[in-house]
Amino acid sequence: MSSLQEYRNLQHTIRELTDRMNSLSNDTKLKQEIEFEEKVRALMAQYNKSLKDVVAILDPDNKLSQGGKSSKTSGGVKRARKVKQYKNPKTGEVIETKGGNHKELKAWKEKYGADTVESWVTILG
Repeated sequence: MSSLQEYRNLQHTIRELTDRMNSLSNDTKLKQEIEFEEKVRALMAQYNKSLKDVVAILDPDNKLSQGGKSSKTSGGVKRARKVKQYKNPKTGEVIETKGGNHKELKAWKEKYGADTVESWVTILG
């Protein structure tokens, strides 16, 4: 991209962002949120409390921040991979592996194509 084109793109982006900012500055909902934040921060400063202190007071069981953590597996234990068995119909050879990092399996995928080799798979458990 030429420097002139980049300059014009930046000018266009700046114009769009300026228009968006002007429309937001006239939004009453945004003004109320800004006013609320300022009052909360002033109150926190008045009582010498941090955001963590306020959250601990308002949510002592910390329910709000635990929402994303519940989806993780318990104890950080990884799920065991399933054993896959590939049977080459052309040669009758069988490969059993838990992952795709198998030397002969890679050679098959290069020779016959990955989609073809994946069609030979049987999941054992």
